Amino acid sequence: MRIEKEMTLMEKLTILTDAAKYDVACTSSGTQRGNDGAGIGNCISAGICHSFSADGRCISLLKILFTNECVFDCRYCINRCSNDVPRASFTPEEVCRLTIEFYRRNYIEGLFLSSGVLHSPSYTMELLYQTLYLLRTKYHFQGYIHVKAIPGASGELIEKTGFLADRMSVNLELPTAAGLKLLAPHKSRKTILGPMRLIQSRREENCRELTVYKKAPAFVPAGQSTQMIIGATPESDYQIVKTAEALYRNFALKRVFYSAFVRVNDDSSLPVLPGGPPLLREHRLYQADWLLRYYEFQADEILSEKRPFFNAFLDPKCNWAVQNLDCFPVEINRSDYHTLLRVPGIGVRSARRIIRARRYGELRFEDLKKMGVVLKRAQYFITCKGRMLYPVKLEEEEVTRNLLNVREKLPFEAQTCRQMNLFTDFGLKREELYADFSL
Repeated sequence: MRIEKEMTLMEKLTILTDAAKYDVACTSSGTQRGNDGAGIGNCISAGICHSFSADGRCISLLKILFTNECVFDCRYCINRCSNDVPRASFTPEEVCRLTIEFYRRNYIEGLFLSSGVLHSPSYTMELLYQTLYLLRTKYHFQGYIHVKAIPGASGELIEKTGFLADRMSVNLELPTAAGLKLLAPHKSRKTILGPMRLIQSRREENCRELTVYKKAPAFVPAGQSTQMIIGATPESDYQIVKTAEALYRNFALKRVFYSAFVRVNDDSSLPVLPGGPPLLREHRLYQADWLLRYYEFQADEILSEKRPFFNAFLDPKCNWAVQNLDCFPVEINRSDYHTLLRVPGIGVRSARRIIRARRYGELRFEDLKKMGVVLKRAQYFITCKGRMLYPVKLEEEEVTRNLLNVREKLPFEAQTCRQMNLFTDFGLKREELYADFSL
């Protein structure tokens, strides 16, 4: 038997901000929306992404679920229909009021809006569309909005919503179809990839329209992203990286987010991880993702079927380098940009600086340090004027031992980190935060 009660807006906010904390696909970079003088707010492409929740965490985006009601029973999700948890739902008007009031108090720069599936995907998507329509037209909010497209919803609703949002995302949930079938049997790859394809094709069409009609409305100008849960199913790191590579190539995604699995449900089909959430694995996946997007690496170079898991002690770029020592050392004063990107300790910016600086003379090791090159890694793979910084044998064991002498700073273990709280850590009283907040 289910008993419902009337909730205040603040009670709903408490429940639905907490319910949104497991969604990491939240970023505000990549789009510029200027204020035309007729509304409030603006979106800066270099905006910082955080989240605001009822426990006082500092944010620049209001990150909430529209509802934590859900018709699906995904085994890994705290909001699955079989869980006995407090349920709440906003109305479109309530989300608008929250967004505007938080913006006026300078708490946020924009909105991140996700949702459980209420009644049906199309019903939920209609509510999200109504919310964004009210924000843009009635309240004239011109700040950043990131909204989730609901898999299985009407393509027309997703398209209409895309003209009001800056970024849209569709959660892939799990890296493989087999994992999805095991833990989320009500969902399918077809219903998830369908909206991704729709957003991609509509964006491409919109880009062509904008070249002809300069004042045509922009469709999802900041692109689309997705999220995968890592560690809930037995895929290898190689399978995950291959999946991410295929998503970037086939759907033109801006970003793939990785979320370390947190066991929130007592379910026999879920793994028990003695060390807690696999944070180091998540960290390595983000490093590999960076190599795919900015360093011109292929997934098969980072990992392989013979070596399907990341090195726990070396980042993916260093690990690739020590396994391909025949490519090194490279001469800083002669190597092209693409070769420099392969050197551990040389990033995209420092590689560009090296290329520019070489026009004016030969570079030395001290010059590289000023340009931002991390010499404690790069020194084993480069030469300046034909000489290495220190004589080192280019052997895998020798180079690896030298790299490990200076331990890489790894993410904290799950049991040693804690989210800071404005109320308990800084003594702020809840009534002070919400003073004069007439909601």
